Amino acid sequence: MDHASTSSPASHEMGETKMSSVQLAEADLKHRPDAIAPRYPIPSNDPNDPLNWSAPAKITTYATICLFSFIANVNGSNFTVAILPLIKHFHITATRATWLVGFNVLMFGLGNILWVPLMRVVGKRPVYLLALAVFVAANAWSTKAETYGSLLGGRMVAGFGASAADATVPSAVAEMFFVDQRGHCMMFFHFALATGIFLGPLINAYVVELHSWRWSCGWLACAGAVVFVLAFFFIREPQYYRERRQWSDEQIPAKRSYAGWLSLTLGYNNDRPLQRFATTFWDILRMATYPPIFWVGCLVGLFVGWTIVIQVTVSQTFVKPPYKWKLGEVGNFSISGWIGTILSFYFGGKLIDLISNRARRHDHTIKPKPEKRLIALVLPFVLAPVGLIIFGECMAHKTKWIGQAFGYAMHSFGFVAVSNIAVTFAVDCYQGYAGEALVIVFVIRNIIALVCSFYSNHWIQEDGLSKVFGTMAGLQWALLLLAVPMYFLCKPILAMTSKYGPMKRGIQNE
Repeated sequence: MDHASTSSPASHEMGETKMSSVQLAEADLKHRPDAIAPRYPIPSNDPNDPLNWSAPAKITTYATICLFSFIANVNGSNFTVAILPLIKHFHITATRATWLVGFNVLMFGLGNILWVPLMRVVGKRPVYLLALAVFVAANAWSTKAETYGSLLGGRMVAGFGASAADATVPSAVAEMFFVDQRGHCMMFFHFALATGIFLGPLINAYVVELHSWRWSCGWLACAGAVVFVLAFFFIREPQYYRERRQWSDEQIPAKRSYAGWLSLTLGYNNDRPLQRFATTFWDILRMATYPPIFWVGCLVGLFVGWTIVIQVTVSQTFVKPPYKWKLGEVGNFSISGWIGTILSFYFGGKLIDLISNRARRHDHTIKPKPEKRLIALVLPFVLAPVGLIIFGECMAHKTKWIGQAFGYAMHSFGFVAVSNIAVTFAVDCYQGYAGEALVIVFVIRNIIALVCSFYSNHWIQEDGLSKVFGTMAGLQWALLLLAVPMYFLCKPILAMTSKYGPMKRGIQNE
């Protein structure tokens, strides 16, 4: 079946064309179960449709965005290994030193409340370039900060600039890739994100040890400038406003040249831009009341927050007796977390596509069934909380580092797999509003991460590592178990959320 046979040229309204295309394709599948299902979303015959881009165009655009995500998350973890040098330099407590991490992480989530509405007006390419410029300037500012307050301000602005490489990315993936590719493609984003979280402390530990904490910001300013140049030349505008249908020969636009893709106005939507900005902002707030979005935010937030707690605990514990490690050696410990990330690449990415695509073929439908992706949570449910318990017990009893490394790898495996599975589930639930939905997910995620970084030191001092990490493992199991009712009640929940908020206006870009 070709794409042309799945569309209805006679339909004139956007919604009718989309629905008729899907309905015709699914009716054909029911009558001919052996027919090859069309990919979804059904693309237009416009050569400039991101779904129709060449493989090199998609790869260079997405790889550059993922590189920005990597640098953004290195930025978020750059001071987790510099707690003690910061305490000595500014004469502050450990709690105030962790604020430099916590408030950076908070702005990393809150920043998208501005970036995503702006993206809906001016497009993604200008947002990425502007955010990178802010990121570079803020890290240069942090490098020269002379007071604690100035450094805290610089870290918050750096987190704001870095945030554009977070919630906007799943929306770009939804524009460029088909549903049957989405889990695998989203895993590259989460791999870049996790690599920044886990290898960031490794890089920054050696930078701080060999130079100073200032250069952990300085090299990020240089790296951000390099990514800015790459973004200018390689990120195409993935925002697509035209109706996806088969246009007549006279209506098909000419294929855009490479120079044409460098324009900063391709994504601009001049249809009441201020109202669109305000509407998107309001949509973001209302989507916080959608149960799947709120649950995904809490689930991912707990994993991110406790990953930061592990990093801070490691940086404060391994430099003291009986370990007496240098900062560079502390950074090496992060490799265990990255190994967990690599092992999760298939189980959190390709596997969820296989499960989802099999369900679509079985039900003779081309639309995704979001709840099918949740089946893949079984493995991280078994491994991740157990890894926390192993880490906490080994750290509490000051065993050799291999036990902590093993537990950290297990938890990191679960963290990356859970993040990709849950976020892809959210994107499938609300594809037309993926950017708005993920803003709430990441705001909730980062608020939880902030709370964990603020209160973990006091909690550990009061109750001890063993009890604290055991409690956190229990909380992770509890949130993961909520996937069961989410799986069985997904259809009625989505029907309920279609009656209010942005979903009431109808799904976009299907």
